[in-house]
Amino acid sequence: MGAALATRPQRWPSPSPAITHNDTSSFGSYRGGMTQTSEPALPPVVSRAEWEQARAELLKQEKALTRMKDKVSAQRRRLPMVRVETDYRFDGEHGEVTLLDLFEGRRQLIVQHFMYGTDWAAGCDGCSMMADHIGPLSHLHARDTSFALVSRAPLRSLLPFRERMGWSLPWVSSGGSTFNDDFGVTVDGEETQAISVFLRDGEDVFHTWMTFARGEEPFMLVFDLLDLTPYGRQENWEDSPAGWPQTPPYEWMRLHDSYETSNTSHCGG
Repeated sequence: MGAALATRPQRWPSPSPAITHNDTSSFGSYRGGMTQTSEPALPPVVSRAEWEQARAELLKQEKALTRMKDKVSAQRRRLPMVRVETDYRFDGEHGEVTLLDLFEGRRQLIVQHFMYGTDWAAGCDGCSMMADHIGPLSHLHARDTSFALVSRAPLRSLLPFRERMGWSLPWVSSGGSTFNDDFGVTVDGEETQAISVFLRDGEDVFHTWMTFARGEEPFMLVFDLLDLTPYGRQENWEDSPAGWPQTPPYEWMRLHDSYETSNTSHCGG
């Protein structure tokens, strides 16, 4: 496909640390949640007028962030692209499929490089959380865009796990090809999560965009929802007031059916 990508974060890297004033020693985690040994601090209580003034100031920054996102998206639409020369073959639910087949006749394709090693008992927690948030593909199809999950694990592992998770997303195995290696999502046998975007011109396929690590957060609505709350994501890299509940990044994440049964987060193994 083209030159290999230079930087590839391994697994789920922690976010860059922010300046924080927290002492989290009074908080412990259980089953992905929070066990409090003391009451967390609270935001200050003010009048409605004072709140509206503070909210108006924050709204200015939120609008600036939206405009910046629009500018970045405009630049992304102007990126050049790389022709995919290799005829990649995948194991699909109904037989062998090509990268071109994953478009299902549409012009654009989004691929989630889903971390699921060949000998793993289950898929990655974080990748699974992303897949949980995709929703009905009809909305993407309305914009001439297809979506698929691609993993190295064999179909005999992928399909039962998909059923367990309650998804209907297209999922293929790349285990018989060099797809993962060529796109930098399997490096020295280690799996890395990523998102790739492809464009089709007739039967020619082009790679247009890719992101790793926190670049994938737009796929995980739960983070945006938590960012709206007073306590945020409750992770210790965040710049939060003193006394806010916090635990290490991603430690709380589980498969969606495992929050009451699992005490540890994992990506395979």
